[in-house]
Amino acid sequence: MTPGANKLTTTERIAALEGKLLIALPNLDTAISALTHKSYCNEHREQNGANNERLEFLGDAVIDLAISHRLMERFPQADEGELSKLRALIVNEEGLARIARKIGLGELLQLGRGEDLTGGREKSSVLADALEAVIGAVYLGGGMAKVMELVDRFFAEALEGVALGRSGFDYKTLLQEDAQVRLKQSPRYRVVSEKGPDHEKIFEVEVLIGTDVYARSSGRSKKEAEQAAARETLTMLSQKSVGNQNDGA
Repeated sequence: MTPGANKLTTTERIAALEGKLLIALPNLDTAISALTHKSYCNEHREQNGANNERLEFLGDAVIDLAISHRLMERFPQADEGELSKLRALIVNEEGLARIARKIGLGELLQLGRGEDLTGGREKSSVLADALEAVIGAVYLGGGMAKVMELVDRFFAEALEGVALGRSGFDYKTLLQEDAQVRLKQSPRYRVVSEKGPDHEKIFEVEVLIGTDVYARSSGRSKKEAEQAAARETLTMLSQKSVGNQNDGA
């Protein structure tokens, strides 16, 4: 918990957010709503303030559009399926939360006391939702041009990562991190088969997390097959997370 985080004035909170974003937020009500978790509103009904859920809904769509735009520019030959997989590697709860942590968004949030005391400022779900809400507020205040400024600044590393992935990006490391966060377990790789003569051998590898098999992929080396299987598993985990969120909506 950040000491005194809920004691910042509205003006101080918004000024700090603008400083982190390097973008002005002209509508103060919208800006403060983006930083307000529903738990805070539940405990301060007398303020009649709005929480960030509506802005989160908008920001989710805006981020998808912005990242889709940049991916289409980077990969002019990629088809819809590949673009969707690449976007899922970037736009997911942990990816968004990582950016929120990097800019210190958690320290600016208005949280209910219970949420604050249980580490809400560091929860991936809270941070990812807040980042989406902030981007929704940026869109309402400055349009898509300002959103693209943020995407180019904050998502540059992730975009570069998937670009490098086409020539050997380390998806095994990404999966190791993602599986630990989502499932609290490390992935294991198992060679299922080896086919062909020694100079043209094809390896088939599967990924297991716990006792579950998540993906199976082939390659001309064990390393290549493992990277392909790790990439497929990352996509599956991201899609499963989205599906769980929709089920609980």
